Amino acid sequence: MKNHESNMQSEQPDLNQLVHDARGPLNRISMQAELIKLVLENDMPVDKALEAANKIIVSCQACSQTLEQLLKAAKS
Repeated sequence: MKNHESNMQSEQPDLNQLVHDARGPLNRISMQAELIKLVLENDMPVDKALEAANKIIVSCQACSQTLEQLLKAAKS
């Protein structure tokens, strides 16, 4: 029985790892938002702001996927 529980735990994503995985996209979102702010404040090319905005969207999607994994792990 104990071996079965150990196998079940190893199949479930580690909560600490999932939280760590969610922080990565959040940090990228913050950095890209700062870049947009710099672009707007310093009259830099608009394409830099658009590129940063696209990276924010991708990072939000990645964070959402990680949060889904957290929900699934919490339910099991």
